[in-house]
Amino acid sequence: MALNSQLVSMEIGDDGIAIIRICNPPVNALTLSVIAGLREQYQEAVERNDVKAIVLTGDGKFCGGLDINIVEKVQKKGDTSILPDASVQLVIDTIENGKKPSVAAIQAFALGGGLELAMGCCARVATSRAEIGLPELKLGLIPGCGGTQRLPRLVGTSKAIEMLMSSKIITCEEGKELGIIDDVVSSEDLLTVSRLWALDIAEGQKARTNILQRTDKIEPIHESSAILEVARQKVLRTSPSMPHFKACLDVIEEGIISGGYAGVLKEDKVFRELILSKSARALLHVYFAERATSNVPGITDCNLKHRKIEKVAVIGGGLMGSGIATTLILNSIQVILKEINYDYLQKSLKSIEVNVHSVVQRGELLEEKMKKVFSLLKGVVDYEEFRNVDMVIEAVNEDVLLKQSIFEEIEKICSSHCILASNTSTIDLNVIGERTKSQDRIVGTHLFSPAHVMPLLEIIQMENTSKQVILDVLKFAKTIQKVPIVVQNCTGFAVNRTFFPYMQGAEILANLGVDIFRVDRVITDFGMRIGPFQLFDLSGYSVFLAVVKGFAAAFPDRTFQCPLVLLMVENGRTGKKDGRGYYLYKKGKSPEPDPSVLQIVKESRRLASIMPGGEPTSVTDQEIVEMMFFPVVNEASRVIEEGVVVRASDLDIASVHGMKFPSERGGIMYWADSIGAEYIYARLKSWSEAYGHFFKPSQFLEERATKGIPLADP
Repeated sequence: MALNSQLVSMEIGDDGIAIIRICNPPVNALTLSVIAGLREQYQEAVERNDVKAIVLTGDGKFCGGLDINIVEKVQKKGDTSILPDASVQLVIDTIENGKKPSVAAIQAFALGGGLELAMGCCARVATSRAEIGLPELKLGLIPGCGGTQRLPRLVGTSKAIEMLMSSKIITCEEGKELGIIDDVVSSEDLLTVSRLWALDIAEGQKARTNILQRTDKIEPIHESSAILEVARQKVLRTSPSMPHFKACLDVIEEGIISGGYAGVLKEDKVFRELILSKSARALLHVYFAERATSNVPGITDCNLKHRKIEKVAVIGGGLMGSGIATTLILNSIQVILKEINYDYLQKSLKSIEVNVHSVVQRGELLEEKMKKVFSLLKGVVDYEEFRNVDMVIEAVNEDVLLKQSIFEEIEKICSSHCILASNTSTIDLNVIGERTKSQDRIVGTHLFSPAHVMPLLEIIQMENTSKQVILDVLKFAKTIQKVPIVVQNCTGFAVNRTFFPYMQGAEILANLGVDIFRVDRVITDFGMRIGPFQLFDLSGYSVFLAVVKGFAAAFPDRTFQCPLVLLMVENGRTGKKDGRGYYLYKKGKSPEPDPSVLQIVKESRRLASIMPGGEPTSVTDQEIVEMMFFPVVNEASRVIEEGVVVRASDLDIASVHGMKFPSERGGIMYWADSIGAEYIYARLKSWSEAYGHFFKPSQFLEERATKGIPLADP
């Protein structure tokens, strides 16, 4: 017998088991209507004499959690009363403590509120490929329906903290090992086995458990307190501007000290406070902006079907090439890696091996699957096997003539449908491909180093690049688990062009007499992973000097010609690769500032001669942040005005995923609008009058400031 509503249905079998099913595609999200439907169907099941127990499941998928649009609506209106009051009581009173036991039958995924529903059940049965997790902290929130209380009671305090802090999604096999999942079965057997579990619990053959009352898995209070304190110290070091991390730990502690129900009440209160916080608003913006990057007008809406990219050739096995090859094989793409000789090839293959082992060590790949991953990789020293690849990615040094000759060669050998891609970070694609006839197949695929770790893929579209190629590469980005942004061809493209002034700003501050190590400290306190001078060391001075040359040619009026990096090179410093740059690098130790470098900085100041009156300029920490990032906002404004990016929010994603701009600030343009175009314009104008054209406000910024229009508005 079936009792149906539009979003939640119930079917009662002859065995007395009611199957309550969520039917809200595509992810069975918990909307207000779904929560109401669950309450109604549960009430009906509890009141019926022919129902012994309940199996909670979803139509094709279990549940993806609270509908994110509810969170967006709450933030827009600033009104937490929109949140469903009934959800906590649904889990505690109706599912967990209801008259009839419930078993969760999980397929595909149970995430966020979906897993919280499942943890309210007496048992959880899942299919082998299903995924579970509580990823709310990625959105600046904490679980809001008992997740901070039930997870520690299933897996212990330490493991629960690890899962919550990292927003880690795990397989149900892992979940069974940890104690979250009770049984893992095939898709075909899911409902049958779940029914049997429910029947056994109802008839006393299996114990009925209330997770909120369990304490056997939680470490003793003094141990848990020590674990929580270690986690708090880590949060203070790594995420000081993210209040939800500390709040989550406080809520876990409340449950351990005062009991699960008290913990749930505090969790609900804190969740409602956090949802209106600045960081939660910013992180939700990043969430929606990231999803928008795959929507490219004129490409994704023109009814083309994407072609599969299953075999890729990578030319060049250096740092970038080996990283790209690693990314591809980890995502089941066949790779032909070409180097110029066998010695270089062996070195490249070794680098890939090291990369893959690091992924295993991080727990992101099972050791037994390594053999299959390596079977997808083949090294070569000629182009013979390029004839049947779907795509070629050139990843050699930033040498125009070398890249041009490679594109000439691969055009002759590869099939007519093969995509010809370059991983160049700054060189104009028109120049790279000017000797080829296949302009419609040429595209930029700019990954960021290390390519197997960094999530951004900048897809550069030339004037003649076909829509089909862009569509194919967009799909390819998803296959290799990268976040794509499609940009138009120009010097530096979107990311490096926008952030080039960041490094120039650091040089200007150094030449104005500001302590370089103070600059790095202020910028890391702001939320960047490392400061600009340590970034110089990591990226390499020769790379930066090559970039400066290109930018000076393209934008001579706003490129600051600084002697500092050249002086570093002349003094035998090369950065991290040789252990000596602005910092000293010793294996197994954190980088240490090198005081001897200050003499080089002093010489640079003498040559640059930009200090007013020859005396060091006094600046506040806020001014350091502004002089570093306002020029970035200024260049981003030009990038938007010229139509280099599809939308302003693409630059937010580029800054977060490409340059590690703090996500809790929402990305570079979101952050700029939180400050206001008028203020940014005024500061830049003042600096341009004092220090030159580098700071001159763009016309776009000036217009937005004058009219009071946000920079990110269409």
